[in-house]
Amino acid sequence: MYDELYNHFTKDDYALPEVEKGGLMEVEKFFLTRECLLRFLRATKWKVTQAIRRLENTLKWRREFGIYDKVSTEHVEPEAVTGKEVLFGYDMGGRPALYLVPSRQNTDTQQRQIEYAFWMLERAIDLMEPGVENIALLINFAERSKSPSMGTALKVLEILQEHYPERLGKALMINTPFVVNVFFKLITPFIDPVTREKMKFNPQAVQDGMFDKSRLMKQWWEGDCDFEYVHEKYWPSLVKICEGRHTRWFECWRALGGKVGIKEWDYKQVDGVERAMDVKVVKSVEADKEDVATQEGRSESANEMLSEGTFMAI
Repeated sequence: MYDELYNHFTKDDYALPEVEKGGLMEVEKFFLTRECLLRFLRATKWKVTQAIRRLENTLKWRREFGIYDKVSTEHVEPEAVTGKEVLFGYDMGGRPALYLVPSRQNTDTQQRQIEYAFWMLERAIDLMEPGVENIALLINFAERSKSPSMGTALKVLEILQEHYPERLGKALMINTPFVVNVFFKLITPFIDPVTREKMKFNPQAVQDGMFDKSRLMKQWWEGDCDFEYVHEKYWPSLVKICEGRHTRWFECWRALGGKVGIKEWDYKQVDGVERAMDVKVVKSVEADKEDVATQEGRSESANEMLSEGTFMAI
C-alpha cells in the first residue's frame, strides 16, 4: 500500500490534477516525506485511493491557502503581538507544546486569525525532533475568554482534520466556563472520534503524567516555569530558530536526493552528525531587570535542555 502511494507521486509525468502548472514544486516534494505518506494512509485506514485524493487535496490547499508565500511571518505578525499563541517547551512524549490563550484575542480579522493558527502549527512542526510527528495543545479559557465564532472553529477543525492528519497528539483545556462547554458540545458532532479522544477537559497535566513539572508553565498550568511573553524578544527568536532548523533540514534533504519519500528521521540527522539546536532561554524576572536572556547551544534532545532548568521559549 505504501509503495502504491509512493509510486503514484513519483511518476515521471506526475502532475496535480486540474491544476495549471501541476508539477510538484521542490517544497512539495520535501513535504511528501515517508512519514507524511504514512500519516495519510493511516488516516484513510490504508485505502490508497482515498489517501491519494486526500494528499492531492492537501497539496492544492497548501498552494491556495498560501502556506509557501502569502502566509508569511510579516503577514501574520499582527496576530502575535499579545502572545495569544505561544510555543514553549515539550511534553513527556517530546511533542512541542503550543499554548493558546483566547482572552488575549486582539483582532477581528477572521481569515488572518486562521492563517496565524496554521502558521504556528507549521512552526511547531519545525520544532519536532526525529520521531515526533504531533503537538501538545494547551488551551486556557480563563480571564473572560472570548470563544471563537462557530464558523471560525469549524473551519479550523476542517483544515486540521483534512490537511493535518495525526498532527494533534493531545489537546488539554482548562478553566472551561459554561458557555465554552456549550460551545464544544455544539461542535462535537463535527469532530472525528479519534480527535475527540485526544481532548481532555480540566486535566492535571503533571499528576496525569503528561508533562514534567520543570517543563510546564507556572501560570495556569501549575508547572515550575515562569514565562512572560515579550513580543519584541520572543517573536524574532522564534522566527530565527524555526527558519534555521527548516533551512538545515531542507539542505540535508537535498543532499539525500531531494525527492518524495525521504525519511524525516534521515534528513534531521544526516550521516549521524549531531543535530544543531538553537536555544533561546527566556526568563521572567522583575520589571527593573532584564526579562529575557538568550543562549545558543547544542543538545542531544530538547527534553534534556529543558531538564537543565532553563526556560525555553520554544
